[in-house]
Amino acid sequence: MILTTALAVPLLGAVALAGSTRWSDARARQVAVIAAVLSLLALVVAWVGFEPAGPLFQHVDELRWVPSLGVAYRVGVDGIALSVATMSALLFVAAIVYPMDTRGESRQYYAWLLFLQAVSLGVFLALDLLLFYVFFDLTLVGMYFLIGRWGHGAPQASALKFFLYTFAGSLLLLLAIIGLYLSLDPHTFDMRVLIEQQPMAGKGLYAGLVFLALMLGLAIKTPLVPLHTWLPQAHVDAPGPASAILAGVLLKMGTYGMIRLPLAMLQETFARYALTVAVIALVAILYGALVALGQRNLKRRIAYTSINHMGYTVLGIAVAAAAFTDDSLVRQLALTGATVEMVAHGLITGALFLICGSFWQRTGEYDLDHYGGLASQAPLLTGFTALAAFASLGMPGLAGFVAEFQVFAGTFAIYPWLAVLGVVGILITAAVFLDMLRRLFFGRLPVHLGQFVELTRREWSVLGVLSLGIVVIGVAPRFLLTLIEASAGLLVGGH
Repeated sequence: MILTTALAVPLLGAVALAGSTRWSDARARQVAVIAAVLSLLALVVAWVGFEPAGPLFQHVDELRWVPSLGVAYRVGVDGIALSVATMSALLFVAAIVYPMDTRGESRQYYAWLLFLQAVSLGVFLALDLLLFYVFFDLTLVGMYFLIGRWGHGAPQASALKFFLYTFAGSLLLLLAIIGLYLSLDPHTFDMRVLIEQQPMAGKGLYAGLVFLALMLGLAIKTPLVPLHTWLPQAHVDAPGPASAILAGVLLKMGTYGMIRLPLAMLQETFARYALTVAVIALVAILYGALVALGQRNLKRRIAYTSINHMGYTVLGIAVAAAAFTDDSLVRQLALTGATVEMVAHGLITGALFLICGSFWQRTGEYDLDHYGGLASQAPLLTGFTALAAFASLGMPGLAGFVAEFQVFAGTFAIYPWLAVLGVVGILITAAVFLDMLRRLFFGRLPVHLGQFVELTRREWSVLGVLSLGIVVIGVAPRFLLTLIEASAGLLVGGH
């Protein structure tokens, strides 16, 4: 019941906040923090009790729902799901604790955050395809209201574009799920059965169409070029904590879905198109980095680096799917790197978007030309931003390097020319973040920033925890790799 607890506690907290009209802002935040932390602790307990050498899926809870259709409440985790879900729960705690102008609607704001936490974790924990889709779709509702009600700029337009664009992807995903469901006899939505039986093997065009629908729906969520156009403006207009969740958690649903659905359930078909997916991932890597370099808006720049980093993840997944090598250890290495990239990107970019929120709260401005010389004025802010920036560009000793090294090592063994071209993306990303640091923190301090305030205790405490995670994964990643490697090996046929 430990995974059910992780889902139920934030959902109950959201219901309590929505139904209690007399709570103060401080009480609403307190309730939200308690619910989010309890959910995180439940996943930590699941992590401690997870046996890497055991079966693929563990901590399984199952309750019959609609037996005639093969639908059930099924949740469980492998090492990949557990690592991404735990990172997501930590990021929700950070987003809830981080200071935010709720415009007198704290109760509603924290209720939507807790609702979004519950359904987001549901995506990573679900073992039933229909349940996966329900949770996947409900995340759009939570983020739509967070952007539309507490965003800035043109939040309602950005929220509407985000919802319609990603909902179109969800509909494609639904069609593919129906195709998978009908391919089994007897019909069932049980992911474990689909993974074990591989019902699409040898089905040619039918399997190819299901694979295409899956990948298009998930590519919009990731997002991959050219299906990314909803992302930059949604980030710019969203409040800082919502941007942290959007980049750190919701984007991972696309790449996690690629691992859980096409990679695990359509191995033969994915192998046929692995090179095509890898090339698309390379385009995202280079395009995201190049366009980020040209952005003057701080938030838009970081948003495009997310496209770049999700490209690394998809590249690792495509390499793991490649079938023309007998070296399953190489494919396991690439899949492990893709998963570590999801965890590392969540912590790193989550921290960067929270930092963007701090800039907005102080100045109401994202234009990089508005800033400069803040290193002496706000040394803590400078330090945390620099750490996250160096982690994002892949500096050794930080989380980003661990992930990218594994992805590129696996890629070089199978698609060496893609690995060589992909490394160029790291070089451009370095230019993106070094230029950002220079323009924010160095040079002469403008007169209008003379009263710029250093990070508050709540801000530096949250950023300190995320930064600690970035450093620990970079220096001593064994605890994370041990969790992921066994599950990655089972998915690609290793031991």
